[in-house]
Amino acid sequence: MKLMKTEDAVGQILCQDITQIIRGGYKGPVFRKGHVITEEDIPVLLSVGKDNIYIWENDGSLVHENDGAEILYEISAGQNIRPGDDIKEGKIELFAEIDGLFKVDREKLLAVNSLGEMMIASRHGDFPVKAGDKLAGERIIPLAIEKEKMEKARETVFGRAAEGSENGALPAAVGGKDAGAGKIFNVLPFHHKKVGIVTTGNEVYYHRIEDTFTDVVMEKLSEYDTEVIGHELSSDDAEMEISCIRKLLDTGADMILCTGGMSVDPDDRTPLAIRTVAGGQITYGSPVLPGAMFQLSYYNNIIPLVGLPGCVMHAKRTVFDLILPRLLADDPVSREEIAALGEGGMCLNCKTCTFPNCGFGK
Repeated sequence: MKLMKTEDAVGQILCQDITQIIRGGYKGPVFRKGHVITEEDIPVLLSVGKDNIYIWENDGSLVHENDGAEILYEISAGQNIRPGDDIKEGKIELFAEIDGLFKVDREKLLAVNSLGEMMIASRHGDFPVKAGDKLAGERIIPLAIEKEKMEKARETVFGRAAEGSENGALPAAVGGKDAGAGKIFNVLPFHHKKVGIVTTGNEVYYHRIEDTFTDVVMEKLSEYDTEVIGHELSSDDAEMEISCIRKLLDTGADMILCTGGMSVDPDDRTPLAIRTVAGGQITYGSPVLPGAMFQLSYYNNIIPLVGLPGCVMHAKRTVFDLILPRLLADDPVSREEIAALGEGGMCLNCKTCTFPNCGFGK
């Protein structure tokens, strides 16, 4: 790459897109990378402020910004992700191909962004996205970047240089189950879930009050591909709660939600019932408000057994909204991940709720 006066550049090859910005909203290229400059192009280039211009001369040690952006895409875009329409000025965008759960390998994202001269900016992971949603934007900062640095980015993500690379570009990702293996971003599909609901509490079981909790849970489930295959009522007797959970498992439920009885009151036995059926728990309690008394276990390490605290019934957004999408995408939730929800785990109960376009859960 060399610098030339624009008037002397006739016959030379542009090494960058030349952008024109017009007040009123237009921004776009007047010439693309690779364009051979003609005499007629000189006044146009001067009119967009290009008195001097870079001409492409590559000795094999550099990767052009657009080629570098393509490499960023190939090392970051996993399953169910597509690129934008084109790469320009070293920038490429990523979009979701399906409705699903957006996953981000945060360690790899930080590692690539720490290399310098390249950047990847994304939306927050572990939140649902719709087909067509923009997920991330990636860009090479200089006009040309050292090929060695792009190899470093590749090794940062995959642990080694990819085989079969040519001219600094990676081979296109292969579709299928493992297409996203090792990549920074993936969109996991939501799965149809057969849900069982257990409503607990003497006050509901003996008809002292009306059950208003189940309607809220059903409304949350209606946002996804779910089917409620059973609804059991139980008193505060732990053995009855255990029996209800097991009945729903025998019916074929692949997720069970238990409402009520989640506090530390002596009559609240739901946590005990869930632990007994599952043989343990991921957590009882979460650093999220609303949602501190949330419980999560897995039956046979596969089927989520969830204890929903009373706040889910009356608060617009709670810990349930943060965890439910992950359960529906069969994305295992660990105790450490729940503990990490503390920063951003306080809902501000805004007068106008904009969730998920807010800081809750982030």
